[in-house]
Amino acid sequence: MPVYAIAQLTINDRAVYNRYVSRFMPVFSRFKGRVLASDESPTVVEGKWDRQKVVLLSFPDEAAFREWANSPEYQEISRDRHAASSAVILLVKGFPAPG
Repeated sequence: MPVYAIAQLTINDRAVYNRYVSRFMPVFSRFKGRVLASDESPTVVEGKWDRQKVVLLSFPDEAAFREWANSPEYQEISRDRHAASSAVILLVKGFPAPG
């Protein structure tokens, strides 16, 4: 069953966060996920949103997400994300593929 990681971020140190971003895709591309969206100015349609950026990632299953998230390569670069931003990250279960 697919899963989606939704990250909502507030960026506190742009230079350090940009270093994380510059290293993200070379690491992420080694795993089974896909970046579906990344937006620093999403449109709030309803409610109040106090973050600056949203990122939506897709994985074939939770095991694939955890393989990436817990990998030594991602753990190394995520230090910059942790130092430069605060985040709320949700893991959402998708629906099985039809058919």
